[in-house]
Amino acid sequence: MTIKNKLILWSTMALSLIIFSCTSDTEEHTAQKHEEHESAEVLLTEAQYKNAGIVIGKAEERSMSGVVKVNGVFDVPPQNLVTISLPYAGIVRETKLLQGMEVKKGEVIAVLEHPDFIQLQQDYLDNKSKLDYLQLEVNRQQELQKENINSAKVYQKAQSDYESLKAIVGGLKEKLSMINISTEQLQKNGISKQVKLLAPIHGYVTVVNVNIGKLVNPNDVICEIVDIGHLHVELTVFEKDVTSLKAGQKVRFWVNNEAQERTASVYLIGKEISPDRTVRVHCHLDKEDKTLLPGMYLTAYIETTQKQSLVLPSAAVVSSSNKNYVFVAKGKEKENYSFSMVEVSIGIVDDDYTEIILPPAVGLQSEFVVIGAYDLLSSKNVGEEEGHSH
Repeated sequence: MTIKNKLILWSTMALSLIIFSCTSDTEEHTAQKHEEHESAEVLLTEAQYKNAGIVIGKAEERSMSGVVKVNGVFDVPPQNLVTISLPYAGIVRETKLLQGMEVKKGEVIAVLEHPDFIQLQQDYLDNKSKLDYLQLEVNRQQELQKENINSAKVYQKAQSDYESLKAIVGGLKEKLSMINISTEQLQKNGISKQVKLLAPIHGYVTVVNVNIGKLVNPNDVICEIVDIGHLHVELTVFEKDVTSLKAGQKVRFWVNNEAQERTASVYLIGKEISPDRTVRVHCHLDKEDKTLLPGMYLTAYIETTQKQSLVLPSAAVVSSSNKNYVFVAKGKEKENYSFSMVEVSIGIVDDDYTEIILPPAVGLQSEFVVIGAYDLLSSKNVGEEEGHSH
């Protein structure tokens, strides 16, 4: 072998050794970094441990519900909201209506008067008197016809006049009933210039549009009364969540950020998608509550699924770089408390608990930090920053 060839061979061998050495160092460094990522260790001194208020606990099996968070309002069905008006004009002479006041069914809420009320009663009495006369005339003509004293044509004319007037009297009676005037009382007590407006349901006054002396035109809204005994929850659900809903699902809701939890059940799911891509969901309250009012806003959770899951308190799960972690307690080593930061997958988040899926290396009997996990995460981040600064 020539000297030139020997030099080439030595150079090739030396280069190969350098590349192998660099590759080994890189692989070892990558493996070390991967191991650190999978399970990073955090150490706390006795003082740090006490200051952080660390609490240790185990994961547990718990029935978890998948939930859809939505907003909504309280509303009443149409049959429990009454708009009150009159088909005739009238001048308000008495009223005690105030917004928010409670009224009972049949209670007088306003008194109105108008010449038209008088005329309507007069027309009824006049035509009723004529009808009574015609009734006698029909009976008389019927008897005469039986004896062949008069013709059938005369009897038929009397019968026709009676039926025609009877229809007019019936119509006037119905018109009077629309303004709460009883024809029996009218015939007994005579004409009244006033009409009493009665509450058709028991409830609370929400709208008042009249005052004493005001002229109310036909079909003007005098007031509105709502029966809050049958409030329902009207939820606004986004289109993407509707397919997970069905009648009977439990709904938990809170009003105005109150701590008190109330419950309802899904009763009806709307079949129309609004322009903002939402659907209305109608829910019935499990327990009536008179403190609630129509129009109040609420925040609700609809429980869509139910299963047994391994869970930890939600405070035990921390997030970093779009990943979720828990801290496994390793016990006390010399003067320090040791914790292992382990990446986990999470499932259903229900109230104060979170479903977790542990890696195979972590046993079900492991102990976890259930309070103080964020303090441990902060300690780890501070330690990494100090390490990088060196």
